Amino acid sequence: MSKFEILSKDGNARRGILSTLHGDINTPAFMPVGTAATVKGVFTDDILKTGSEIILGNTYHLMLRPTSEIIKKLGGLHKFMNWNKPILTDSGGYQVFSLSELRKLTDNGVEFRSHIDGKKIFMSPEDSIQIQINLNSDIVMVLDECTPYPSTYDTAKKSMLLSMQWAKRCKEYFGENDNSLFGIVQGSTYEDLRSDSAKRLIDIDFDGYAVGGLAVGETQEEMFRVLDFTTPVLPKNKPHYLMGVGKPEDILGAVERGIDMFDCVLPTRSGRTGQGFTSLGPINVRNAKYKLSNDPIDPFSQNPICMNYSLGYIHHLFNAKEMLGGMLLSLHNIYFYQEMMQNIRKAIERQELKSFIKNFRERYNTN
Repeated sequence: MSKFEILSKDGNARRGILSTLHGDINTPAFMPVGTAATVKGVFTDDILKTGSEIILGNTYHLMLRPTSEIIKKLGGLHKFMNWNKPILTDSGGYQVFSLSELRKLTDNGVEFRSHIDGKKIFMSPEDSIQIQINLNSDIVMVLDECTPYPSTYDTAKKSMLLSMQWAKRCKEYFGENDNSLFGIVQGSTYEDLRSDSAKRLIDIDFDGYAVGGLAVGETQEEMFRVLDFTTPVLPKNKPHYLMGVGKPEDILGAVERGIDMFDCVLPTRSGRTGQGFTSLGPINVRNAKYKLSNDPIDPFSQNPICMNYSLGYIHHLFNAKEMLGGMLLSLHNIYFYQEMMQNIRKAIERQELKSFIKNFRERYNTN
């Protein structure tokens, strides 16, 4: 079971420490995504050097390949991937949602076809928890249905109630466990449904509370509106996790609204396709204007990629289709995110979050 301590506040923003069996996590925290037991293109030692304290693994992908049973036999996910710090695993609900053409939902669980070989698979809430127990995740997520956007009120309500039924079954199956179990608030963009969902989860009692069903197509304004009425009803002494978010400006706005934890594939997915995150906004390193550049990716960063490799060199690597280009840019992007999170935490401690966000946005949008 994790322990969450709030060290300081600035408005609704919180600076805290989440303690787990595999170490402490300073919050607000960003979790790089390690879908198939690897943060794509980045060595474990290098992830550690970025200041990352927790990574996310993917239940759906790991249950299919190599299977959670194999990972358990090999000593659990930490040993398997050589990562001795905390791991959070999602329940597989989002992946099943994204494969909607291959799935069939029932009260008992979800039936879907593997994207690898088309094999028919059934996953119940209990199955999802058992897989994550096999992996020995520090933070286990309940199985939920990620409600599509947009949804009618009736569709969102039916989906939310199914997720709440599954959440209760997950908690009962999880039982007494040294690791942590987080519930997931659903309800689409409807305030009363989000409130009802949160209250049902609080009654079940979880170690932390995630906000799901966002970053699925809604505008940033809509996402912030949902957070404005959702985070205030979550327990103030437990961590709040916004799933699948996001862009730097999304994270800043969510921290202001009381969110403590984030995950997103953006740093590495963007890195593999040539997009670098910088203090002056994102850039495409493949652009011809960088061909003769001796400048670093980010003129305001002292990270090892910026200190040792020029934009011109990374531009060349992408043009030559050398895999090192994507590796270096992915690592740079993780550094960028972790430096941003560190600066957010300092700003909350100093009661300077509003001015930090104002300055960040003014500089970030100059490209």
